[in-house]
Amino acid sequence: MYNVKKIQDDLFWVGVNERRLALFENVYPVPKGVSYNSYVLFDEKTVLFDTVERSEAAQFIENLRHVLGNKKLDYVVVNHMEPDHCATLEEIVRLYPEVKVVCNIKTINMIKQFFSFDIDTKKHLVKTGDVLEVGRHKLTFVEAPMVHWPEVMVTYDLTDKILFSADAFGTFGAVDGNLFADEVDFDLDYMDEARRYYTNIVGKYGPQVQNLLTKASELEIKMVCPLHGFVWRKNINHFVDKYVKWATYTPEENSVLIIYGSVYGGTRTAAEILATKLSEKGVKNIRMFDVSVTHFSYLIAEAFRCSHIVFASTTYNAGIFVNMENFINAYAAHSIKNRTVAFIENGTWMPTSAKLMKETVGSLPNTTVIENTLTIKSALKENQTETIEALAEAIYNSLPKPKPIDESKTDNTAFYNIVYGIFVLSAKDGNKDNACIINTLQQVTDSPKRVSVTVNKANYTHDLIMKTKEFNVSILTKETDFSLIKRFGFACGKDTDKFSGFENAKRSENGIYYIDETTNAFISGKVISTVDLGTHTLFIADVTETKVLGTAEALTYSYYLNNIKPKPSVAAAKKKGYVCKICGFVYEGDTLPDDYICPICKHGVEAFEKIE
Repeated sequence: MYNVKKIQDDLFWVGVNERRLALFENVYPVPKGVSYNSYVLFDEKTVLFDTVERSEAAQFIENLRHVLGNKKLDYVVVNHMEPDHCATLEEIVRLYPEVKVVCNIKTINMIKQFFSFDIDTKKHLVKTGDVLEVGRHKLTFVEAPMVHWPEVMVTYDLTDKILFSADAFGTFGAVDGNLFADEVDFDLDYMDEARRYYTNIVGKYGPQVQNLLTKASELEIKMVCPLHGFVWRKNINHFVDKYVKWATYTPEENSVLIIYGSVYGGTRTAAEILATKLSEKGVKNIRMFDVSVTHFSYLIAEAFRCSHIVFASTTYNAGIFVNMENFINAYAAHSIKNRTVAFIENGTWMPTSAKLMKETVGSLPNTTVIENTLTIKSALKENQTETIEALAEAIYNSLPKPKPIDESKTDNTAFYNIVYGIFVLSAKDGNKDNACIINTLQQVTDSPKRVSVTVNKANYTHDLIMKTKEFNVSILTKETDFSLIKRFGFACGKDTDKFSGFENAKRSENGIYYIDETTNAFISGKVISTVDLGTHTLFIADVTETKVLGTAEALTYSYYLNNIKPKPSVAAAKKKGYVCKICGFVYEGDTLPDDYICPICKHGVEAFEKIE
């Protein structure tokens, strides 16, 4: 039975998923499987982009035969000659004898090495800049040597702005029905596998990838079709930004990776204590791995992510512990640079592993070595507390720190001039409805239409959106009564049903309430990305539905303050402290804590002003 996925009216995925494979390339664990992507384009001429691994040939041929039907195959484009993408090329030539093989001169030699058919009578040679017209579609080609084989090229559809990117922008993991990256929570479920794929398969060739990225930046790209993993049609720049970091060996995070090789536990204990001391100093996202348990591909991926790496190894046969030595060789082979590294060594009679590890790791370009090496003889002792504390301090001090803000240069009253609206943000999880008041709705793009909202993490509505990835925003008007603001802004949804007894709400297509009175429109959003802002989360969402409900003027924050919000009572005005401009709550005290949250409306210190 065939398994074909429609990408657009004239483009189809005819690839296959492999879930029984234990080791990709007989090296890399693939617990989520792997996809071998192949695509068919229909025009006056039919075009097949790459083929698949031989083990999945039967399913691939069935997919291809189904989608082609009675049509002949005019071209097969070979972007990459690695067998997981070309092993069935000879079978395609046999099934469709009139087909032309589109490839570059380097590919020709490899085809002759892998196969026995007469490529010289089948070839259609191309080079960078050449254009192949197949009807409405015009295909051009860009050679990308050493990304990650010397013959690699990518194909760009000039008509529909689609990049067939070979192994670039690929991901470990089968596509479980959802072919498009925007159909899954990519950052949560697949970004680690994307990083592991790039860093291990392509990671050594950073300069070559940079060259390809430079060429790609000159193109208008509306879709990316890689040879592994998901098709990208939205938020492409998010993935490209990751590639830029990986290709330039720029750490994604200022964080610490600790990798240890331990035989009897002494080295492991030292690594654990170091991690604790770093955490106590405020270091975030520390990751720790036992080099004998974790496959090196995961460690390489983490090394690309983190800015600082600690190598902790026992001395073994007067050298580096075997599994640590293997990893260090892999680390060096991937040419990882721009990192700060530190070392812990252990040895019962002659610790030598740190010196040997430094010789390899410390010689990599732009590598900063922290000299506070911790040397253990069998087990860490109480009298070494200061030594391990000094190592933790040296690592912490080497981590980039955010530049402190000079508060004397900021006048909070400047923010009062920013024009804000007042909105009701609503969400739903199962039978639980909730809503809160926000003032941060923005349209961020027009094509596709996207909006952003920023929500305090203390709000229950925030938790519902994080879970369901959907929301509605009702745009309030100047006709809004304070009772509506109080209902949705001054109570906690965790212990209050805010919609109980409220009759002025209806459900949109996504099943979430919107306010249908004193509202001029509502917008439904499907979250595609989040940004952690500390006390708040920024949600970026595709607009899934909108409806205009009236023509009354939208409610602004300043209008609310001047005309709707009740004035503080005389008693409150006589109190000393700070008053919340949103709900009127008074905090009594000479100093308002920096992290204070209003217990009524959940706004932070920015919503308070001192009572004069």
